[in-house]
Amino acid sequence: MKTELIFIGKTQNKHFIASIDDYSERIGHYMPFEIKVIPELKNTKNLTEAQQKEKEGEMLLKQLQPSDWLVLLDEHGKEFRSIEFADWLQTKHHTARKLVIAIGGPYGFSQEVYQRANEKISLSRMTFSHQMVRLIITEQLYRACTIIKGEPYHHE
Repeated sequence: MKTELIFIGKTQNKHFIASIDDYSERIGHYMPFEIKVIPELKNTKNLTEAQQKEKEGEMLLKQLQPSDWLVLLDEHGKEFRSIEFADWLQTKHHTARKLVIAIGGPYGFSQEVYQRANEKISLSRMTFSHQMVRLIITEQLYRACTIIKGEPYHHE
């Protein structure tokens, strides 16, 4: 199963970029993994929040195939402990051809994206910046891979 992480706009912080790249490379040793960046919208001052979510949603949906299993990172999604997330990921390896995890733009997802989604998961009840979420999810994907393989990265 291929896993893809999609988000809107480039990561700005050089430390986050270095860490995301490091974890992405590590994940690649366990499964096919790719990060896709959807360009930020231009001239958003002239758009309402709803219009911005709609346009970002259209760009996100164009990246998907009908068979893709779309998971949204969303504050109302299911929360996991790391071991539970590893179990969830392992199940997806057996049931999905391609797992796509999406991080929304500054205002979240459009209704069309929510309607297309297969699942929603939450990293925490706390709010993190979109930049931090990118790092956290890549680290958790790597952690899940090591848990699945029984490697010592994760400690109970």
